[in-house]
Amino acid sequence: MKLGAFSVSLNVKDIHASKAFYEKLGFSVFAGDIAKNYLIMKNEKTLIGLFQGMFEGNILTFNPGWDDHAQKTEVFDDVRAIQQHLKSQGVEMTTEADENTTGAASAMVTDPDGNMILLDQHV
Repeated sequence: MKLGAFSVSLNVKDIHASKAFYEKLGFSVFAGDIAKNYLIMKNEKTLIGLFQGMFEGNILTFNPGWDDHAQKTEVFDDVRAIQQHLKSQGVEMTTEADENTTGAASAMVTDPDGNMILLDQHV
């Protein structure tokens, strides 16, 4: 299964403090808008998202159809196909992508320890 680019989406209390901290670890702003309380930061192939006040907890994020530069990949598994596979394996979906659509969509699952996993397809 091709899940695409991976990042950790962090729920932060102070996006400015978090940005400064991760810059000290060698990350730089890759995308986002600090005025809208979110940034995507990158260090080589490692991506982290900083999100202030947008969701509870931290989320493991996969972007089917994207590489680590947010560029469309030629070959990828559509989020709906991933969702169908997970459901066939008995995985309960937290939210589902509409299987009657194409293009951008998302779905979520929760692992056995309560960690949220977001499958967020932008293409």
